[in-house]
Amino acid sequence: MCVTVTEVAMKFYNREKELDTLDEIYQQCCNSYGKITVLTGRRRIGKTLLAQKYASDKDSLYFFTSKKAEALLCEELLVEYEAFSGEKFIGQITRFTDLFEILVRYGCKKPFVLIIDEFQEFKNINKSVFSEIQRIWDKYKFETHIHIVFIGSIYSLMIDIFQNEKEPLYGRADRVLYIKPFSAKTIKEILIENNRYTPENLFYSYLLTGGVPRYIELFIESNCFSKDEMLDFMLKKDSYFLEEGKNLLIQEFGKDYGVYFSILEMIAAGKTSRSEMESVLESSIGGYLERLETEYDVIRKVRPVGANNFSRIQKYEIKDNFLKFWFRFVYKNMSLIQNERFDYVKRIIARDLATFSGPVLEKLFAEIIGYSSEYGLIGNYWEKGNLNEIDIVAIDDIDKKIYLAEVKMNKEKIKLSNLQSKSQRLLEKYKDYSPIYEGLSIEDIDSKILLYDK
Repeated sequence: MCVTVTEVAMKFYNREKELDTLDEIYQQCCNSYGKITVLTGRRRIGKTLLAQKYASDKDSLYFFTSKKAEALLCEELLVEYEAFSGEKFIGQITRFTDLFEILVRYGCKKPFVLIIDEFQEFKNINKSVFSEIQRIWDKYKFETHIHIVFIGSIYSLMIDIFQNEKEPLYGRADRVLYIKPFSAKTIKEILIENNRYTPENLFYSYLLTGGVPRYIELFIESNCFSKDEMLDFMLKKDSYFLEEGKNLLIQEFGKDYGVYFSILEMIAAGKTSRSEMESVLESSIGGYLERLETEYDVIRKVRPVGANNFSRIQKYEIKDNFLKFWFRFVYKNMSLIQNERFDYVKRIIARDLATFSGPVLEKLFAEIIGYSSEYGLIGNYWEKGNLNEIDIVAIDDIDKKIYLAEVKMNKEKIKLSNLQSKSQRLLEKYKDYSPIYEGLSIEDIDSKILLYDK
């Protein structure tokens, strides 16, 4: 069981590139004119912390767009502005864009950073805000030195606001930064600093958190690092994680969330082709799959290495490791969980986790191989009917090499002779390439990180 540890603070990890980019944009604001940056990415990924870290050594103003009347928001922001600027405002402001114009004009006198968090909430508060911001920005952009950072957690709405050509703020963002989860090497660094690193702990942290900083922080605060410690922490009454999938996605999906959840549950359970899912739902789901991929950024289409973009041999996978686990073991067993049958759910996980873990281990090794510039295309391979599956294929078109790996949780089950046999048809497409065969398991994680993270 986990032992609760108090007063544990999560260190700021691995956002150096993003900080450098934001600092570079700020210098451009100082030397030329105003800039707009959009920070987006899934919830709990650390967008707000990143923005505040960037602005910590600069004149800055942070504003959270809470779900309340516009006049009340203006009242809050006006107090913040007066404290920031030292200027007392005479009168009353009830429209957000009036305050926005004051802030942009203040930037004409001196550079500063304005952070507006959960910006997409104005879709519900007052949609006209977007066109008014466009008007004000177009008027003052080349006179002001403000760096505006718009943060949004609902990915589909933020992309629509700034990248839909029908929307007023289309083309106004100078940069859109999509904040990603921590990499496996960052998770390793965190585990080492907490004196709990083992390849197994790294793998199960990667599987259960997907590198999401908030989840890792929760486990650190409760001194949970091993598989059993983390599962015990997740699967108990009032656990933060039990409703997390719903909390993340229902607002994104809206009234059709039931259909989307059914699709994601099937993908998590291994029904990864459109035909498999449609046979269960008894309806066409092409539009839902398209939106899950392009609008919501929750799934991705996977084709075998060597297949063209129009190949009908394809699968779908959930991009986020945590969501994949949540739909497979939490959402699927929600009736058991609501009846507090946690020990029984753990028995289900104990039975099925090894099978579930295999593709996640493949994904982990593919990520690690991708740390280097040795290979271009990295993916997997299978033939029609899921025949001759190869877990990892990496192509080096410069030196004419093709890397083929069999990935197993248990190394003793790896047979390279089978891998060589399964690769024959694929190698016909790469006749001039030298094949490299390898078997990989959890115990190889360290050596591969050392090899490829240079």
